[in-house]
Amino acid sequence: MDLVVGRIVKSHGVRGEVVVDVRTDDPDTRFADGSRLRGRLPRGGGEREFVVSGAREHGGRMLLRIDGVDDRGAADDLRGVLFLIDTADVDSGTDPDEFYDHELIGVPVTTVAGDPLGELSEILHLPGGDTLVVRTPQGREVLVPFVTEIVPTVTTEGIEIDPPDGLLDLE
Repeated sequence: MDLVVGRIVKSHGVRGEVVVDVRTDDPDTRFADGSRLRGRLPRGGGEREFVVSGAREHGGRMLLRIDGVDDRGAADDLRGVLFLIDTADVDSGTDPDEFYDHELIGVPVTTVAGDPLGELSEILHLPGGDTLVVRTPQGREVLVPFVTEIVPTVTTEGIEIDPPDGLLDLE
């Protein structure tokens, strides 16, 4: 299974730099000079390896120079490339409050009262905050804001939610 660590958003300047939306907690290592990145090309274009020849932080994103990308046109052609790593190569470490999305997918979700709700099918990373997508046994999807007040317990064995009134009214 693949984990996205970055996405090329657009070109920057005329010398072939690309703007990367960072999706990793360790961009200095992932995008270091000489790093080899596996990239999935947009629109079903397959995969390709990229070598980083320069990186710098810029407005909450990274600016990358990539070997062989020397002008704006070549950089524009890479818009939408997803940089990937294999999930087998990472784990969330020993911090009990940190998880990768793939470690939680399929985990059972119950209420704090012990009532089963379903299983986690997806985590949406939205501008307003993260949201859990829980699939019920009936096939319905319940969206749960991923905040401590509503989701007090998260482990790779199970997730407990303390839903406010109306959150689980599925009618």
